[in-house]
Amino acid sequence: MATPHPRHPAHEALLARWTDLLNSARDGGPGPDPRPYGENLLTRWAEPQRHYHTTTHLLAVLDHVDTLSAHAADPDTVRLAAWFHDAVYLPERSTNEERSARLAERALAEAGVPEPRVHEVSRLVLLTLGHDPAPGDTNGEALCDADLAVLAGSPQQYATYAAAVRQEYGFVPHDAFREGRSAVLRRLLAQPRLFRTPYGQQHWERTARYNMSTELELLTI
Repeated sequence: MATPHPRHPAHEALLARWTDLLNSARDGGPGPDPRPYGENLLTRWAEPQRHYHTTTHLLAVLDHVDTLSAHAADPDTVRLAAWFHDAVYLPERSTNEERSARLAERALAEAGVPEPRVHEVSRLVLLTLGHDPAPGDTNGEALCDADLAVLAGSPQQYATYAAAVRQEYGFVPHDAFREGRSAVLRRLLAQPRLFRTPYGQQHWERTARYNMSTELELLTI
């Protein structure tokens, strides 16, 4: 296995959040020490092929889930899905969401999380493939909005995000990347709403569309 990046400054704080979350998600049932599971996840998020899908992204998504927690039917399940949604990530593969969902199923069942919650976490992880939750799927809406909130950053933040995505796909020739990235942006922009929660629609929708439209324009020059 490749050597991971150095520990993120928030490593211990994230481990504490993970431990509290897993203990809560067990609904009072027994289970093994949460820390090794958290360490394994954070090692995955620190793999060297990652430039955007990093521990910083995990932390941001968790914070956005906290912001949207009142919208979700089961915020702790959404938080678990956030931990696992890119836990398996190889940019050259198209099966990352499926493999992340399977990892969640194995790890959470072993860690003592009840089966219905494990299945819901797996479903939510798979939902991040298309970011298109069904109406009324409040857990899915919260997770997808939290994952897409990066699109609504400041111009500097968005430029940093776009550059990190390009770096992850550094093995793709320029013209092929430009075509593929443009297709992703057009697909997202064609959706009637990028964000499904009231908070996301109010605070993120307009800025995200402006940022993506600007990037698409630059890609097609």
